[in-house]
Amino acid sequence: MDLAARIRDRQGRFVLFALTPPRRATAPERVAEIAEATKARLRPLDLDGLVLYDIDDESSRNPSERPFPFTPTLDPAAYLSGELADWETPVVVYRAVGKYDAGSLERWVSDQDPGRTLSVLVGAASSDSRPPLALGEAQELATTTNPDLLLGGVAIPERHTRRGNEHERLLAKQAAGCRFFVTQVVYDVNAAKNLVSDYAYACRDAGIAPVPVVFTFSVCGSMKTLEFLRWLGVDVPRWIENDLRHAEDTLQASFEQALDAATELVAYCERLGVPYGLNVESVSIRKVEIDASVELARRLIEHVRRPA
Repeated sequence: MDLAARIRDRQGRFVLFALTPPRRATAPERVAEIAEATKARLRPLDLDGLVLYDIDDESSRNPSERPFPFTPTLDPAAYLSGELADWETPVVVYRAVGKYDAGSLERWVSDQDPGRTLSVLVGAASSDSRPPLALGEAQELATTTNPDLLLGGVAIPERHTRRGNEHERLLAKQAAGCRFFVTQVVYDVNAAKNLVSDYAYACRDAGIAPVPVVFTFSVCGSMKTLEFLRWLGVDVPRWIENDLRHAEDTLQASFEQALDAATELVAYCERLGVPYGLNVESVSIRKVEIDASVELARRLIEHVRRPA
C-alpha cells in the first residue's frame, strides 16, 4: 500500500525523508548535480515518500540573530516537477501560504495528481504577519479546488507544552480537511508524548478516528546546529544538550538519541492506537551529517517494517 493509500485509510508505519531544495542562486547545472546525488543516496533506502520544504524567512517569529543566514531556496514544487520528476514515491510538498496569492495557489493545487503529490500548508511565521492568504483560506481553497489532494498540517509539541491546547488545534485542522500531521524536529520526547496522548483521547471523546501523526527527527553534529534548532523553536532538554556538548562524538551521540526517541514514540503510538509516520531530515548541509541522517532513516525503516 503506498503512502497516499495509507493516509487515506488512517494507517501509519511509514518513513519519509525531508529535503530542502537548493538555494535559489545555485547554478542550474549544480542544481541538477545535487538532485542526482540526492536520488542516488536515497533510492537504496526504499522510502515510503519524500518531503520537500518550502523555506520562508522566519525573522518575524524570532527576532534573535539567526545562527545561519537566511537564503532563499528554489520553489519545492518547481524542484519536484523538474529535477525530481523521475522520483518514484509520493512527495509531500510544503506550501508556506503567506508567500502565495489565491490565484497562484489555486493553479498549483488544481494541477496536482493526488496519487503523486500530497501537501502540508503552513501559516505565517508570526501572528503579527498579515499575509495575502490566511491558512484557513488556503485550506478551504485547496479542498474545494482538488478534493482528492491529501492535505497535512503542522503539529508543534513545544506549543502544546506552553499553551496546552495543540491537540485542539489538530482537531480543528482535521475538521478543516487535514488528513495527517507533521511535527517539527522532536528532541523533547515527553512533549511529543503529551501531545499525542491528548490528541488520542480527544479523538476518542469526540468519536472520531485519529489521523497519522508524523514525527520528525534530525541528527546534530555540532553545537552550532543545536543552536539553529533552538532558533527554529525546537525545545532541547538540558540533559540532551549536556550529553551532546560533552560527548566525544557529538554526531554519534545525537544519532543514538534520535533513534531512541523515535523507537520510544513508535511504541507509545502503537500502545495508544494512533497511526504514526517517521520523517528524517538533515538540518545541516555537511556531508557527514547528511550521511548520518540517511543511516538514521535506514535504521528506522528496519524498525517500522519489523515483523509484528
